[in-house]
Amino acid sequence: MSRKTFSLVASLIFLFVGLMHAFRLFFGWHAEVNGWIVPSWVSWVGLVLALYLASEGFGLAWKDWGG
Repeated sequence: MSRKTFSLVASLIFLFVGLMHAFRLFFGWHAEVNGWIVPSWVSWVGLVLALYLASEGFGLAWKDWGG
């Protein structure tokens, strides 16, 4: 697998995770892990990190594309 392909696939996964965090915040969904209700600030942190990693990955893919 080339670096460009890996960057694109990883970026799409991070983008999906970021969108799920955004949907959770926007729609007020509750998340529960093993009986623990996850506070919404965790989704804010997850949203920022996931979108940052997605943007970095897309940037790497763009650089490998020749841009």
